[in-house]
Amino acid sequence: MPQKKATLIGLIAILLWSAIVGLIKSVSEGFGPIGGAALIYSCSSVLLLFTVGFPNLRKFPRNYLLIGSVLFVCYEICLSLSLGFTHNSRQAIEVGMVNYLWPSMTIVLAVIVNRQKTSLLIIPGVILAVAGICRVLGGEQGFSLDEITRNVMDNPLSYGLAFSGALIWSIYCVVTKKIAQGNNGITLFFILTALTLWAKFLLSPQPPFVLSPQVWISLALAAMAMGFGYAAWNIGILHGNVTVLAAASYFIPIISAILAAFILSSQLTVSFWQGTAMVSLGSLVCWWSTRTLTTKKVTNKVSV
Repeated sequence: MPQKKATLIGLIAILLWSAIVGLIKSVSEGFGPIGGAALIYSCSSVLLLFTVGFPNLRKFPRNYLLIGSVLFVCYEICLSLSLGFTHNSRQAIEVGMVNYLWPSMTIVLAVIVNRQKTSLLIIPGVILAVAGICRVLGGEQGFSLDEITRNVMDNPLSYGLAFSGALIWSIYCVVTKKIAQGNNGITLFFILTALTLWAKFLLSPQPPFVLSPQVWISLALAAMAMGFGYAAWNIGILHGNVTVLAAASYFIPIISAILAAFILSSQLTVSFWQGTAMVSLGSLVCWWSTRTLTTKKVTNKVSV
């Protein structure tokens, strides 16, 4: 496949993943937080079986099979439920932005764990990303600690899950690179995530479904964004320009906010967009500080 075409396909994957925040919230409004997430990952698993296929588990290192699957499932559950349990569309977009701390966290962990070479630029990069989240949560009050605290305490479960997910995914990215030995367990991991969510669904009381054509469309789009997103990303990474894809991936917070605002019909303030830009720029600065770092680092995941 020509490199330009493969790179374009990889960029399409970034667009697909950027739509996840709005789509997960939309699906949860019809099927509930847990039921909606279970349906999304079930449908995505089916798509991945046809696009990526089921891996040969005999070739998998045991550590990757165990540690990788646990970290992946925990992250996806944190991500989907953090969005599903939000009280409104604006809060869902804010929670999704907290999740996008994972790129800068991943680079910091890579420096600590893998002794990755870096420059002092990583410090302002991390500060800028964290300040961006504070700007988003502070609303029109700017960097008001009282306003940030009020927003977080309004729904500590969602914000806590989002932050935990960002931390878990950064660990996944660093750890699995060392233990996967080139194997890709994405299909298996999605199936395990779906099974875990269905177990939770069956073992706890659930709200009644509120079905509508829009909810069904959102479910189909969310499943395709997940399933086809991973398939497209694999093509881009294998045959495209990895440097271009790596750099483009750090603009996902901005693209995600734009798409989520459109999908959820939410009006976002200037301060929110300022914070979002700071998060993206901070992550990009962190990446630039370790530009000698193999771009394979980011092929593990681009997030939602």
